[in-house]
Amino acid sequence: MSAPGVFEPARLGPVTLRNRTVKAATFEGRAPHGQVTDELIDYHLAVTRGGVGLTTVAYLAVAPEGRTHREQIVVGEDTLAGLARMADAIHESGAAIAGQVGHAGPVANGRSNGVHALAASRMPSPLSMQMIRSASEADLTRITAAYVATARTLVRAGFDVLELHMAHSYLISSFLAPGLNRRRDRWGGALEHRARLGRQVARAVRDEVGSEVAVTAKISVSDGFKGGVSTDESIEYARLLEADGCLDALQLSGGSSLMNPMYLFRGEAPVKEFAASMPPLVRWGMKTPMGKGFLKVYPFEEAYFRDKQLRFREALTMPLMQLGGINRRDTMDQAMADGFEFVAMGRALLREPDLVNRLQADEAVAGVCIHCNRCMPTIYSGTRCPVITPV
Repeated sequence: MSAPGVFEPARLGPVTLRNRTVKAATFEGRAPHGQVTDELIDYHLAVTRGGVGLTTVAYLAVAPEGRTHREQIVVGEDTLAGLARMADAIHESGAAIAGQVGHAGPVANGRSNGVHALAASRMPSPLSMQMIRSASEADLTRITAAYVATARTLVRAGFDVLELHMAHSYLISSFLAPGLNRRRDRWGGALEHRARLGRQVARAVRDEVGSEVAVTAKISVSDGFKGGVSTDESIEYARLLEADGCLDALQLSGGSSLMNPMYLFRGEAPVKEFAASMPPLVRWGMKTPMGKGFLKVYPFEEAYFRDKQLRFREALTMPLMQLGGINRRDTMDQAMADGFEFVAMGRALLREPDLVNRLQADEAVAGVCIHCNRCMPTIYSGTRCPVITPV
């Protein structure tokens, strides 16, 4: 059978998407008071009017301590109306909308949030300069229930897809990583135990929403640091998730927001710009030898996770979304030929929100993003491409 075209309609669980392109979740920096704003809606409308089949709102926290910092949306009754307004606007543009649902765990800035962060095991926070608390049984029960409540609220708001964040050293990912999970109870040790929280959350969310919406998860092909999730273990984790039958697709990412963010982004490391955007304590920390090594440099190449992602494709039968360095039409076509059902794009669409339309109309063969990554520090002031000259 011939591979499907990337611009052909596709099913994602119970949802039909107009094409197979996904705007990946990248924090927008447009919710300064933890509420949906016109600017946040316009940010997503730019890419859906630009041709994307599914746009993903990032990052929707399930609990106050699960925010990366205070300027983030916690899903609940007080944010429902704004979320519904955003979903309606996206649907009017002809696209579908996903909400990235998660708990930041050790990636949360406890000082900004006003409540200490949680992780699998106690550890110091490079973000808040506080100690991160080890999650208790009561915490994990509460957080699982919060995922369920968040899922129900997003369904009420009209969202089409729920993306469970299981990557980048966020809470679920921190349980998966043996270097971050030193527990000796039923949540630590063997992979089956470290995988318990992710599987429990996926099952609880699916039981709540049934077939009303699609449920996906973002996982890492590799965390990119010693003690992180390896590719072999991640494949085993993906097999467990597939066997559970709770998810409609997996999005294959990589890296750690806490330990090695550039493993995900690739390209130039904007050390000066990133330090300048940080609070004074973190800015000081980035000047230390350890801080200077935080933003490593990995050369950029198209589809830089492809070799690892092909191992997942070989091991799994469920739909997969390819993420990481997708800027060209031929890269997208290759993803379809490789057996991936969807392609997810981030920086390329930040630079050119209408890129999908232009690729489909043969007005371009590639995006013009230069992968300088100077967009990364702008998440605290409204995520944008600083290379573009303001009109």
